[in-house]
Amino acid sequence: MLCNTVLAASAEWSVNSTGNLHYTNDAALFSATRRLNLHGDPTQPALDSSLAGNGSDMVFEPDLNVMRPVTSRWGRTEISARAQAFVYTLNSRFNHGSFGIQALHEITPGTKIRVRFYSTPDLLLGDNESKRTDSITEERVTSYIGSARLEQRLSDDWEVRLLTRYGARLYNDPFAQRDATFWTIGPHLVWHATKRINFTLGYHYEKGLADGRNQPTLRDDTSYSNHYVAFGLESEITERLGLELGLHYERNNWISSIVGDERKGGHETVIVGEFNARYRLSERCRLRAGFQRSPRKQSSEEDVVYNTNVSVGVSYLF
Repeated sequence: MLCNTVLAASAEWSVNSTGNLHYTNDAALFSATRRLNLHGDPTQPALDSSLAGNGSDMVFEPDLNVMRPVTSRWGRTEISARAQAFVYTLNSRFNHGSFGIQALHEITPGTKIRVRFYSTPDLLLGDNESKRTDSITEERVTSYIGSARLEQRLSDDWEVRLLTRYGARLYNDPFAQRDATFWTIGPHLVWHATKRINFTLGYHYEKGLADGRNQPTLRDDTSYSNHYVAFGLESEITERLGLELGLHYERNNWISSIVGDERKGGHETVIVGEFNARYRLSERCRLRAGFQRSPRKQSSEEDVVYNTNVSVGVSYLF
């Protein structure tokens, strides 16, 4: 179920509370697939194929966003704080949360800058082989990401956005060689084709350097260069019915130069196709449905790993 409530706490504050109920065929891949979008964390940590296959699950996703506009002599700024969680019905070890803060400042009527900080603490990726301890143990990672995006309206029909971000992924001790810092740059182009149809095209280039590049005896260097492309269509088909279509593609090129490292010369590709629909029953109530399908493939392996996610629900505006 999806429940969306917007409550005005005062003339200045607003609170957007959301709840989603998802079905996934793979609990280990679910959150990675959900975050693979232009506004999320599309590159994410390295995921070994052995981590997949944890079975299907139902996942509840609460989301709380608190917003407040501030006006000063420098212009108008909207400050917001967001908390989100994934709560698994069967695989409770994968339960985790994330939080972020954001400031959206309007420089001129057609120019805005968006600054964000985002963190996901202690995210379980699964049980994996540690080359430090030569044993199977939990692999966990904490991410810290800061980003800035310049948003420029070129005309009534066109908008361009320029994104840059910098972050760190810090692993638990058995996988500390995977600790990495990374940076991202990329443009987004938005075409407001009509009052009811928008197209979005985005590209990111990212490079991440892991500590494992300086520890050749472990042969576990997850350093990478990444290319990410996203295409989106948003349409208000009628006054009541709205649709969103998205296609996301990323390629991780592993850049390890360590002899014996299974990633040396290899790459990973991930594709996500998604469909979301919303139907307005009244001014305050909307029905929603969503679907995602994602194949994931390592060049060193023959098998393709698939993740399918389905979401249904209703939203209500108080």
